[in-house]
Amino acid sequence: MGIYVAFLRAINLGATRKFPQADIVTATEVAGFVDVDTHINTGNVRLATRMRSVGRIEAALERAYLADRGFEVPTLVYSLPALTEVIESVDAIDHDGRHYVALLRDAPTAAGLAALRERLSDGESIEVCGRAVSWLVGADGVHGTKLTNNLIEKCLGTVATTRSPTVLRAVRDKWGTGA
Repeated sequence: MGIYVAFLRAINLGATRKFPQADIVTATEVAGFVDVDTHINTGNVRLATRMRSVGRIEAALERAYLADRGFEVPTLVYSLPALTEVIESVDAIDHDGRHYVALLRDAPTAAGLAALRERLSDGESIEVCGRAVSWLVGADGVHGTKLTNNLIEKCLGTVATTRSPTVLRAVRDKWGTGA
């Protein structure tokens, strides 16, 4: 069985998109996945499956979460080795400000990256890290930037969900390297 990490987008925001950890586990198990675990209440889910297609896993989870919650839950899935590669790329970046990682459904295109770079403010930059983009902003973090997850999705034309490098490392450390 392969081990994967699913990252759920836009849950537990506001009063209408609640998805408690225990309910995520139940919905994931009902969809046929096993060895399910969660990390903090932002939608980080470990699962095991015989499926090998990340796209099929994402689709199965999204169907299950829609059925359980009554609203769409965009879900991005990474194998543990693929997630480890993203983290290693992120860790190689030298930056003094705030650092966020937009995990992507699809690899970014050159045109999408150019469109995103055109929207950056002074002192901001992005770095491609596999099927993810690190966005580096000043010391004020997300409060001092024009970059948002929605803007990243718009420019890159793909679903994205953002995590801090700290959360990604914690997930990797909690659930292993997948090697």
